[in-house]
Amino acid sequence: MCGIAGFISQSQNPDLSATLARMAATIAHRGPDSEGVFETVTVDRKHHVGLAHRRLSIIDLSTGHQPLGNEDGSIQIVFNGEIYNFQELRKDLENSGHIFTTNSDTETIVHAYEQWGCNCVQRFRGMFAFAIWDSNQEKLFLARDRFGKKPLFLYESQGALYFASEIKAILACQDGTPTINIQSVYHYLSYRYVPGPETLFSGIRKLPPASVAVWEKGELKEHSYYSPPDRFALTCGSLSDDPVTAFLAKLEESVAMRMVSDVPFGAFLSGGIDSSAIVALMSRHSNLPVKTFSVGFAELQYSELNHATVIAREFNTEHHELIVSQDHLMDELEDLIWFRDAPVAEPSDIPIFLLAKEARKQVKMVLTGEGSDEMLGGYPKHVYERYTRFYQMVPGVVRHHLIEPLVSALPYKFRRVKTAITNLGLANEEERLPRWFGALSSTERSRLTKLGPFTLQEQQKIQFKTDKGNSPLRKILYFDQTSWLPDNLLERGDRMTMAASLEARMPFMDHELAEFASSLPDSWLVQGQQTKRILREAMKQLLPENILKRPKVGFRVPVNEWFQGPMKDYLFDHLTGPGSITRTYYHQKELNKVLEEHVRGRQNHEKLLWTLLTLEIFHRRYKLTP
Repeated sequence: MCGIAGFISQSQNPDLSATLARMAATIAHRGPDSEGVFETVTVDRKHHVGLAHRRLSIIDLSTGHQPLGNEDGSIQIVFNGEIYNFQELRKDLENSGHIFTTNSDTETIVHAYEQWGCNCVQRFRGMFAFAIWDSNQEKLFLARDRFGKKPLFLYESQGALYFASEIKAILACQDGTPTINIQSVYHYLSYRYVPGPETLFSGIRKLPPASVAVWEKGELKEHSYYSPPDRFALTCGSLSDDPVTAFLAKLEESVAMRMVSDVPFGAFLSGGIDSSAIVALMSRHSNLPVKTFSVGFAELQYSELNHATVIAREFNTEHHELIVSQDHLMDELEDLIWFRDAPVAEPSDIPIFLLAKEARKQVKMVLTGEGSDEMLGGYPKHVYERYTRFYQMVPGVVRHHLIEPLVSALPYKFRRVKTAITNLGLANEEERLPRWFGALSSTERSRLTKLGPFTLQEQQKIQFKTDKGNSPLRKILYFDQTSWLPDNLLERGDRMTMAASLEARMPFMDHELAEFASSLPDSWLVQGQQTKRILREAMKQLLPENILKRPKVGFRVPVNEWFQGPMKDYLFDHLTGPGSITRTYYHQKELNKVLEEHVRGRQNHEKLLWTLLTLEIFHRRYKLTP
C-alpha cells in the first residue's frame, strides 16, 4: 500500500523535477517507509515523464522498492495496492520466460504488462492503481481496480497530464488557488459525496473504477474493462447444490489471500456480522491470536464495544478498544478534510481515523468488513426498495395528504420508516437511489439553495444503467457498487487508514466473491425483512446466535445530540456567521428554518447539517470562494 504521483509535461519547463518532489511530499503519509522517483524524456525530447512513489512496506520489505522496472529497464511502474494472486501469476510468467529479481507483487504487474499488454488488468485479483511508462512504445498506461478500492486522480492542462493517489498532490503542481466546481457542489448536496468521475475541484477528475487510460502521442484515451455483475439481469443458470457451503469457501479463500503479509496485521472489529465473520475466518488461518481493534463512544447508547467483546472472547483475540467523544471530532475534523481532499461525508470517518492511528501502533495492515452490505444486500434500503412500485400505485392524494404527513410527524426513533416513505415516493431513479443515504432531493435543493439545477453528466449516469429486466434489488446494489462504494465508503476507508499509514484490506470486495453472490437468486441476499441471508446462513456454524440476529445498527456517531448541545454554537457560526463562505449558496430563511427545527428537536436534520458544515470547513481549508 502506497502513494503514487506523476506527469507527462512539455519538457521545456525547468521546474519539473521540483514539481515531482512536491507531489510526492504531499502524500508522504501514504508511504512513510521510502521514496523513489523516475524521470525521462521522450525520444523527440518534447515531453518530460516523471513517476514518484511513496512506500508503505507490506510485502518483500527488502527488494520491493519503486519505481520498479523490467529486465532492461524499458518499462517502469509505480503501484499502489496489492495483487493477491501474484504468486500464481508469477509461476505462469516464469514459465513464459520472464525473469524476476524481487519477491514483490509489483514486479508481477510489470511482467504481466509485458506478456498481455493493457489486458493484464483482467488477470489481477486485488486492489490497485498504477502507472506504467513503456519507453519502447512511449506510452503511459494508467489503471484502477474493478471496484475502485484504490484512488487515482487526473488533471490535464496545457498539453500536460498529471496523476496522483490524492488530489493534494495535483494541487501541489498548480499555480494559484484552486477553484470550486459548482456543479459538483450541487450534486454533493444530493449524494453527500460527489458522484465520479467529477470532484469538487474544477478540472480534476477521478479515473473511474474498472478503467484504464493510455497516453500516447499527446492524447489520452480511457475505457472500462469490467462492470459489476449486478448490472446484468440474473439468468436462469444452475444453482449450486449447496450455495451456503460454496459461498463460505469462497469467502474463506478471500480472507486467506488477504492474510499474506511480511508485517504484523490485525482486523477492525465492530461486533456486527461482517467484521465478526472476517475475524472468525482469520482465526482459522492464524497460529497466533488475531489482533482486533474496536472503537466506541462515550455515549453508551451508540457504543457497540460490548458486542465486539463477545467476538473477541469467542475467538480468543488480542483485543484493543478505543473510546472517542465530540472533543475528538472538534480536534480532528479540519485535518481529516485535508486528508480526504473533500468534505468528510460521514461523521464515522473520524472514529475510523482514530482507530486506524491506534491500530498503527501495533500493526501495519488490517482486514475490514467493508463492502458486505453493498455486495450482499445489507441495508434497510435493500428491503424497502423492492416495494417502490407497489407504494407508487397508491393514489397520490392518499400518499401526499395522508401517509406522508402522518409519517413525518413520527418521532426520531422511526427514522427508517420516515426515510423509506420519503424515498419510495420518488419515481425517478436518479432521484431516489442517491436519496436513500443522501441529503436532498432536487425539490429540496431548490428550496434550500440558490444553485443549479444541474443535470448529471453522461459518464456520471453509468450508476443507473442496468439491464431493463433487472430486479429492484439488483438495480440498487449496482448503484451502490458503482457510486456509494467507490465515491464514498471506499474513499473514506482509503483516506482514513492511509492518513495513519495503515493498509486496509477488504475480503468482501473480492470480485470473484461478488460474482458468486450475484449469481444467486435475490432471495439468497434479501428474503422478507432479512438482509444478507447467504452470509447469515454461512456463519451459523461460526458465530454466536445473538450476533447473527442483531439488526443492522450502522456506525452511528451521535451528531444529533452534539449539534443540539456542545457543537451548537460551532455549527451556527460556520453556517450563518460573518465568516461563512458557503452561506451565499443558500436561501437564508430556509437555512435558518432547518437549523431551528433541529436544535429545538422538531426534526432531525443531522445528516443535512453535517453535509453543510463539512462543506463550509472544506471551503475554508482550501481557501475556495463561490
